[in-house]
Amino acid sequence: MKSIIQTPTNNLENSIEFYKKLDFKIISGNSSTLVSDGKAFIEINPDRFARAGLKLFKNSWKEEVAQLEKLTHVTHSEKTYILSSPSGTWVYLVEGGAPTNDHLQEKSFGLTGNFQGLSLETTDIKRSVDFWHIFGFAKTMGDIEQGWMSLAGDDGMTISLMKPLCCPHLFFNPSMTYFNGKENMAIIEKIRQIKIPIVEEITHFNKEGIVDNIIIRDPGGFGFFIFSD
Repeated sequence: MKSIIQTPTNNLENSIEFYKKLDFKIISGNSSTLVSDGKAFIEINPDRFARAGLKLFKNSWKEEVAQLEKLTHVTHSEKTYILSSPSGTWVYLVEGGAPTNDHLQEKSFGLTGNFQGLSLETTDIKRSVDFWHIFGFAKTMGDIEQGWMSLAGDDGMTISLMKPLCCPHLFFNPSMTYFNGKENMAIIEKIRQIKIPIVEEITHFNKEGIVDNIIIRDPGGFGFFIFSD
């Protein structure tokens, strides 16, 4: 299985320029435009029916779809099954090969820092965990009782689930998450310098009221959590 994030756009060139500013690599395929920071692979999709979400690629999804249809409605379109996770995140199950054979690198090289997967806020964390288990995502950190859990797929993609009233800031489902530790302040300054609009400056986790976490969004509305931990 291979995972690729999908972000919609109403202007392909604007979206490409956004990712170029953040030092993402542009990967142009025959039928799609992808960008990558080495750890995240993102397809920019100008189709007017495209929605922010996650594409999962495998030769056949027949067994998984049989389980999923007991939980939610599944739409079949050509070689793709379209459904929604309990958090409301769109999931595309594509039968066939992914548009890139590039493998994940150990470190991200983009300006946003260290990619740590997708964050999803859910009103039913247990049901969300059961949903992602169907695709082979397995627990790596946290627990349902703690109100958050991270799960990883076999290609390294991580899904982090948060219960309601857990995150004291704006939350766009889904959002890409970057954890940069002490380097985050310098990364925030670089993002300011290249004039990427900041959606929210977060001081909640800092006793001195310093902005040490920020949220940005790409032109398609996909969120980026640029956090220090």
